[in-house]
Amino acid sequence: MDADRLVRSAFAAAVPSAGDPRASTGFAVVAVGGYGRSELSPSSDIDIVLVHDPDADGDTVAAVAEALWYPLWDAGLKLDHAVRASDAMRAAARDDVKVAMGLLDARAVAGDSGMVLALRSEALADWRRDARRRIEEVRVERASRIERAGWIAHSAVPDLKEGGGGLRDGVVLRALVATWLVDAPHGEVERLRVDLLQVRDALHEVTGRATDRLDPDVLPDVAERLGMAPLDLDVRVRQTGRRLAHVVGRTWRRLDDTLALSASRAGRRPVGVLEVGPGVGILDREVVMTASADPAGDPEVALRLAATAARAGLPLGAGTAARLAQRLGDLPEPWPERARRAMVDLLTAGPGLPAVWDELDFAGVVDRWLPEWSDIRLRGSSSPVHRFTVDRHSTEVCVQVAARLRGVDRPDLLAVAALLHDIGKGRPGDHSEVGEPMAVEIARRWGFDAADAEDVGELVRWHLLLPTVATRRDIEDPATAANVAEIVGTERVLDRLAALTAADAVSTSPQAWTPWRQGLIEGLVTKVRAQLTGAVDPESESYEGWPDHVPFPDLAGGGALSLAVESHRGGSLVTVVVNDAPGLLARLAGALALAGVDLQSLRTVTRDGTAVSLWETPRTGLDAAALTERIRPALDGTVDLDLRLDRPAKGDDNPRVRLLERPHATATLVEVHALDRRGLIYLVARAITAAAGSIRSAHVSTYGSEVRDVFYVVGADGGPLDADAAEGVRTAVESALC
Repeated sequence: MDADRLVRSAFAAAVPSAGDPRASTGFAVVAVGGYGRSELSPSSDIDIVLVHDPDADGDTVAAVAEALWYPLWDAGLKLDHAVRASDAMRAAARDDVKVAMGLLDARAVAGDSGMVLALRSEALADWRRDARRRIEEVRVERASRIERAGWIAHSAVPDLKEGGGGLRDGVVLRALVATWLVDAPHGEVERLRVDLLQVRDALHEVTGRATDRLDPDVLPDVAERLGMAPLDLDVRVRQTGRRLAHVVGRTWRRLDDTLALSASRAGRRPVGVLEVGPGVGILDREVVMTASADPAGDPEVALRLAATAARAGLPLGAGTAARLAQRLGDLPEPWPERARRAMVDLLTAGPGLPAVWDELDFAGVVDRWLPEWSDIRLRGSSSPVHRFTVDRHSTEVCVQVAARLRGVDRPDLLAVAALLHDIGKGRPGDHSEVGEPMAVEIARRWGFDAADAEDVGELVRWHLLLPTVATRRDIEDPATAANVAEIVGTERVLDRLAALTAADAVSTSPQAWTPWRQGLIEGLVTKVRAQLTGAVDPESESYEGWPDHVPFPDLAGGGALSLAVESHRGGSLVTVVVNDAPGLLARLAGALALAGVDLQSLRTVTRDGTAVSLWETPRTGLDAAALTERIRPALDGTVDLDLRLDRPAKGDDNPRVRLLERPHATATLVEVHALDRRGLIYLVARAITAAAGSIRSAHVSTYGSEVRDVFYVVGADGGPLDADAAEGVRTAVESALC
């Protein structure tokens, strides 16, 4: 390879005697990492170590190193380099498992190859002698790495190198095999590694940089370079990562079995299969199918095995999963009650569920229970908020639901809905609407009666209701709670939806369940519950905007502006009291934007010439006095907000503005979909004011680079706008954002 040629040329110039094949120079250039394995990608670093004899003179070593590195830098190589004596390198390998694993793949590029061979032999002997200790170090390091990078098969953005089932796992396999305690299917592993390397090569070529993350933004270009459709490439990468992760897991279990057998021979009595149920046993901390089990005649045994493994937090034996896939009989439809209960036991098992479900899915058993699963298997999410693929997200939601079962009347219906809530994502259309009839059909097939199946479908249909309404509507408006109560119907359904909403959000990502979002949703649930229980009469209540039991702020003795900041839902609530004036809300929004305050919602109430506005922001630690001084210039007109904020959004040539029709509406709802930009609320508020509307409240949701904001607009009488005025506002807002 070109890198080898450049390194050898530079080494020959740095160590003149290196040109004599009979000479032993006492110096060698050793390739480690990907360079050592000869698997460089276009933008990869060149990992090399200048190894020298321990007795070499320090000045000579420094001179050789300097003479070696500079020509390589001048040639444009990206070096990750080090200088070490051979004995120091061996000692470093004994102390650091990463150095040891790198040395196992070390390759002599130039210089004293005999010294390198001796070093590798010594390092390999050390590795095998200390295998038990090193294996545990590798296990801990791998777990920490996967905790950071996730799994290629299930992460929203696969990390081809560090993720579970990635290139680094191929290195782990080589290290495990090097202990001589276990073997692995070398041909298959090599094919999987080559597949990932080809994708990484294309990724480097497309991005022009050393990255291992297959981001959705670059996926189409990488796929085109490889002659594939983007979706096909995404699935292929995930399948490759899943297969490699499975091989590593299986190899590790065999290694653990070998070590356990060695320990038993050293004095422990071997333990046979402990039968814990019909056809279900535990052997060496794995759940296995007993010899007497008959999966063809007793297909329920697969559900019993899975539920037992998930509840015990034990792995399901790979051999058991394969045997089930080969011999499993068909369950009658609808399923008998015992099978339905076993499935519910599995889905409510908690943290042990995903690994067991994945093992059975890999073997092909899940398709026997749930053919619709193939539509979402390894399917990436279109939302940047999601951290998992759709299938893994679904099992993670079940895990979260398992911790919330005591708060609902029918845990079984909630658990099934948790697994199926995104089942419609594999088909065209709104996944909630598409998924509802699918969920009903699956629940009937699994043995639920018609009424229960409809309840499962209802949860799937409305699983996004609470977060959507809470973050995009004014929950202080009684009409909001009344509308949700009309859909939900009963407290029982509300409790199930609340539990499913929390589980779904927590499983999605931290951004989906911030204290602010959680507070909004829980506040909405409280208000809807009051509607359902009759504590509130929706026909008699109107939107007042300010609670009667709280004194309305005034400016008496306080000048023309009063501002307060308090902690609120994980961020801050900024309350501004000021004399009312035309365009006031727009100017305040612009001033806060210039002050760097991101906004999540606002409410405004005006009485007797005084305007009170409440602004929610995720920022904490705001200083009220400093913020007041930032706002004053915008209010008195000394800052030109148009000049500072009225700029077109780059790449946003098609903002969408529409009017939302809602029953019991006490205002006109204007929804804005656009690219996020500084001052967006200012531009919208300015346009609404110019069109003779007034903003009562606004609710801001951000998804990646896009915002979805809803503005409650009222006329001079405080009520909804008529049709012509509403359309005028919509047009004005749309024009302002283009």
